[in-house]
Amino acid sequence: MGNKTIDLKEYIREVPNFPKEGILFRDITPLLADKDALAEAIDALAEPFIDSRIDFVVAVEARGFIFGSAVARALHAGFVPIRKKGKLPHKTECVTYDLEYGVDTVEVHCDAIRPGSRVLMIDDLLATGGTMRAACELIEKLGAHIAGLTFLIELTGLEGRAKLVKYPIHVVLSY
Repeated sequence: MGNKTIDLKEYIREVPNFPKEGILFRDITPLLADKDALAEAIDALAEPFIDSRIDFVVAVEARGFIFGSAVARALHAGFVPIRKKGKLPHKTECVTYDLEYGVDTVEVHCDAIRPGSRVLMIDDLLATGGTMRAACELIEKLGAHIAGLTFLIELTGLEGRAKLVKYPIHVVLSY
């Protein structure tokens, strides 16, 4: 992995009032479009876990997939997608969790991860922590050990970290 040479915050676009009034959206598409910034971000997400003997990198759709497979390759690990309910074609395990206004369900193939495997969970953003908490619960139902969580961005004011205190957390950028 390389040395940090790029200020990745310069590649995060701020979009006011999206997706609704009062929200400041952190848009990662400029970072994704720049080959050097993207490489730097992938290295930064993977770096703390290089010697952790990760078997699988697991990501929740959709932006987590962008970084998940690249980090899996960097760690010489497999990649496992977690999808919203009804999107996977084989037998699944699921977890339903509360949202601010309602519920959602995430699923993974039952045979995606061997019991005892070491897993790194990844997503682009840590906000309220609810989706990642559900994803971790799902992976633990399959008998895997979560070695850590890695995020490109953490919105610290939303206190999502508090829902994930039992896991080691690595964050590249904080706002």
